[in-house]
Amino acid sequence: MAESDLRASVEHLPTTSAKVRALAAQGVARAEIARLLGIRYQQVRNVLERDKARETKLTGLSEPPQRPLHDEAAPSVKVRLGPDGRVVIPASIREALGLKEGDVLFARLEGGEIKLLTPEAAMRRAQAIVRQFVPEGVSLVDELIADRRREAAREMKE
Repeated sequence: MAESDLRASVEHLPTTSAKVRALAAQGVARAEIARLLGIRYQQVRNVLERDKARETKLTGLSEPPQRPLHDEAAPSVKVRLGPDGRVVIPASIREALGLKEGDVLFARLEGGEIKLLTPEAAMRRAQAIVRQFVPEGVSLVDELIADRRREAAREMKE
């Protein structure tokens, strides 16, 4: 990615640390991040290493997880209920799911558990439910188009 594109991709972020994290998530090398943001390499390293240490502490593992945190087998992370029922989703989970401020999540209560679903996960769940009621090999789209064509043909006769 061009240098100007990289800068533009993070200019809206409020802090240097957030910019460092975003560029690192895009696969930009630490030295390149420092050069792009006009900061010292050590500052970039500190941000990324602190995040790594925080994730290790949150997950309770001696090493950060080798699999993405959205894996079903990922360890639970402890969060606190704040004022007005607010819960902060840890940065490591937000980054693993590509969530940013203003994104929509779907909340549901399931067996005494609160589940937060991304729109993609909610769509997959809805598709799985519909799939239970549609016979194999049947295309709902094709059926809808056929119905519309029959309706249009009937209207043309009238």
